[in-house]
Amino acid sequence: MTLRPFIDETDTPERSIAVVGDAPGPLETMLEETFETQSIDVRSDADTAIAAELTDTLESDDDTAVLLEDGTPVATSPMAELYETILAINSDLFVTGARGLGEIELPDVLAGLEDSRLQLRGYPLAHKEKLLLILLSRRIEQLAWNNGGGTLRSSFQRLSRIDDEVGTRAVYDELTATDVDVHVYGVDDGATPIDLDVTVHSGTTPTYRNAWFVVHRPKDPDSTRGSALVCLETEPRVWDGFWTDDLERVAAIDDAIDRDL
Repeated sequence: MTLRPFIDETDTPERSIAVVGDAPGPLETMLEETFETQSIDVRSDADTAIAAELTDTLESDDDTAVLLEDGTPVATSPMAELYETILAINSDLFVTGARGLGEIELPDVLAGLEDSRLQLRGYPLAHKEKLLLILLSRRIEQLAWNNGGGTLRSSFQRLSRIDDEVGTRAVYDELTATDVDVHVYGVDDGATPIDLDVTVHSGTTPTYRNAWFVVHRPKDPDSTRGSALVCLETEPRVWDGFWTDDLERVAAIDDAIDRDL
């Protein structure tokens, strides 16, 4: 089984982010760096012909990021919110458990990137890009936790990572206290968490070694939401993938993993 077809079939619309404010500043520079390798351009309002229209429709005079899809505004988020969510933090906040389940919020501009093809680099190649994948992973785990049921499938590359990362272990302790059916995947490197009430899937094929996925399939799709993040490490510390809330795609991904891993 390969996850590559799910990634390759992702049809990304033309998206860009316009920063509307008095003048370009350090937050805009940080946002540009976060999306440096993406097909999503980050630009100041002076660079877009719809600046006046955006300014008229915003509820605040504070600097605001506006997500454009095919030139049309589809979501806005205050730059201060993006700063608190992703620009001002690092992965240690999640690894140590300083930010856990119930504390994950995805600004509208980031939520609007659903079904975008993502190509993100980890440290030391980049400081912020991989953080988006961690944030999306925690968001999906939180969704499963809130739903309290259904299935969650998560890959770790190395199963020891579950215990090595205090925050990750705390999240999965909380998840297994619910009725969520939790499955974890990765290479058994000698430290599989045998005291955690999860179904363990181990192997050494490329999918076990290189895949990063977090897939929540709700028990009742008519009343609760599901989501899936699917990425492959194409070279050391470089990830290619996407995330989606489309329940048909979530179910197809869940079925493929259940069948073949």
